[in-house]
Amino acid sequence: MSTEQEKRPNVIVRLWRWFWGPAGVLSLGVLLIAGFVGGIVFWGGFNTAMEMTNNETFCISCHEMENNVYAEYSGSVHDTNASGVRATCPDCHVPKQWNHKMVRKIQASNEVLHKVLGTIDTPEKFEEQRLRMAQRVWTAMKTTDSRECRNCHDFKAMDVALQNKRARENHLRATDEGLTCIDCHKGIAHELPKGAYGITPEIVKAHPAPAPQPKG
Repeated sequence: MSTEQEKRPNVIVRLWRWFWGPAGVLSLGVLLIAGFVGGIVFWGGFNTAMEMTNNETFCISCHEMENNVYAEYSGSVHDTNASGVRATCPDCHVPKQWNHKMVRKIQASNEVLHKVLGTIDTPEKFEEQRLRMAQRVWTAMKTTDSRECRNCHDFKAMDVALQNKRARENHLRATDEGLTCIDCHKGIAHELPKGAYGITPEIVKAHPAPAPQPKG
């Protein structure tokens, strides 16, 4: 047996004894504490950065949003109403559940790319892409059963007896047929795109898109 082979067991034994000795236990404790504190700092910083990108001010920091969809939203029933309860951009477009929120944030990276490319940096370009963008949002809301809408509006919590005849009939029908909010409520906070599929004159009449409000 070589000298190295004779020494190897002794090295392993010494390391094992050191690991379970006072110095090893102390080092392990320091590493665990450092990892725990580092994890808290990382998570706090990550969550802070996440929340900084999850508010109305951030959403309208680019002129594409401020001059188009936000201008349409201003003065709508989701912006100002008798109760004073507002639904801002992230309330409608960013999930509250962490896993769904992460998926949405990853998808938003594509929007950042198109911001850089200038895909909708003029009103004309925006109008050209409006239908495609709206259909993407409608499809997402349909897929999730209007999840974000239901943070505030829930069929189970509705007292249909207090609603007008048209709303009562439509909400009861929606419950019976398994419809979701976005099936009927398009063009509530933003203008309806020209040529929008499935948008009937009756729906447009019942839910006219709000006119942009002047900024004073």
